[in-house]
Amino acid sequence: MHARKDSLPASILASIRNRKRHLDAAIREMVPRSEGTLIASYNVHKCVGNDRRFDPERTCRVIHEIDADVIALQEADTRFGERTGILDLGRLERETGLLPVPVSGMAKAHGWHGNVVLFKKGLVRDVHQVNLPGLEPRGALVAELELERGGALRIIAAHFGLLRHSRARQAKVLIELMADKAEVPTILLGDLNEWRLGDRSSLHAFQSVFGPQPDAVPSFPARLPVLALDRMMANRKGVLTTVEAHDTPLSRVASDHLPIKAMVNLDRVEELSAQL
Repeated sequence: MHARKDSLPASILASIRNRKRHLDAAIREMVPRSEGTLIASYNVHKCVGNDRRFDPERTCRVIHEIDADVIALQEADTRFGERTGILDLGRLERETGLLPVPVSGMAKAHGWHGNVVLFKKGLVRDVHQVNLPGLEPRGALVAELELERGGALRIIAAHFGLLRHSRARQAKVLIELMADKAEVPTILLGDLNEWRLGDRSSLHAFQSVFGPQPDAVPSFPARLPVLALDRMMANRKGVLTTVEAHDTPLSRVASDHLPIKAMVNLDRVEELSAQL
C-alpha cells in the first residue's frame, strides 16, 4: 500500500467545514440585516450562473438579497465591443434604491471595464476611471461619496487580471493613486484574483497603505468556495467590520463567485473625515 499523500491545505478543509456548518442556516428564510451601512462586492460573471444560464433577473435578485448601501460589481458589462451593460439598472433603482456612480465615455456600458459602483443615499463628489496595466483590458473605478448619514468615503472598485505579473503592476498603480490622499477613508474592494499569500502575493504590496491583510474569506467557486479571490480592505482601522461571504441558495448558483460584504463604521468615517 502506498503511503498517504499530504492532506488538503488547512484553509480548504476549514472552508469545507464552515460550509457544512452553515448549510442549514443558508436554507432558512432570509432575515433582515442589522442596522447600519452595508458595503458589498460581487462578481456577477456577466449574469451567467453555475448552471451556464444567462439570467440577469436572477443576478438582480441576489443584489436585492444583499441589501447593500454601497455595492461594487464586476463583469456587469459585456466583454468586447461597446461593453453593453447587461443589468436592468432602472429596476434595481426602483426595487432597491441603488443608483450607479456615473462614468464618462461609455455610452452603453454600466461602468468602467465592467466595474460598477451602486449606492443608495448620498452624493458623488468625484469619480476617476483608471486603466490598469496588463495583457487583458482591466480597470478600476474610484468614487468619492458623501454619505447621507455622515462622512466622506472613497471607494476603489477593481478587477485584477489573471496573470500574477499583471496583478503586481495593477496593485502598484492603485498604491500610487493613494499617495496624495492617504488620509481619506478608503475602501478597496473587488475581484482581485489573488489566492496566494506572503511575499509572492500581489496583495502583499497593499500593506504599505492598508496595513495587515484581513482574514481571507473564500468566495470562489460559489458552490464550494475555497479561494479568497474577492477582497475588501480599508486604509484605516475600525472603518470596516469583519468581512463575510453572502452565502445563500440563490447566490451559490447565480454566479461563479459569492458576494462578500461588511458593515461600515460611519462614526469612524466621520471622525477621520473631520481630520482632513
